[in-house]
Amino acid sequence: MRNDIKNLSDILKFLDYLTENSLKFDIKQSRSDSLMVTFTVILFRVEVDFFVDHIEYSYFTGDETVKEDLHVLDLIVREDPLKLQELGILPQSIKLNRDI
Repeated sequence: MRNDIKNLSDILKFLDYLTENSLKFDIKQSRSDSLMVTFTVILFRVEVDFFVDHIEYSYFTGDETVKEDLHVLDLIVREDPLKLQELGILPQSIKLNRDI
C-alpha cells in the first residue's frame, strides 16, 4: 500500500487499492466530518475514517461466527453488560459502571 494517502481527497486511491486486492467494502457517513470505509479480511473487520486532513482507522478481531440465541441478541440490544459478562460474551476484564 502506498504511504502517500493522507486525506479525504485520496479516498479514491484507497478504494482502488482495496479493489485491486479483491476486497469488498462499504462506504458510509456516520459522522459529519468524515467518510468511513469498512471492509473485512480474515480475522479482522476494519473501519477507516477519511477526514479532510487525516485518516484514522480501527480494527476489530474476534469470533464473528453466526449466532442463533435470541435471548443473547436481546441482551445485546438492551445493552445489559452484566448479563453478557455472566454468559462469558463480554470479557470480565472490562470494568463496568455498576450504575448501569
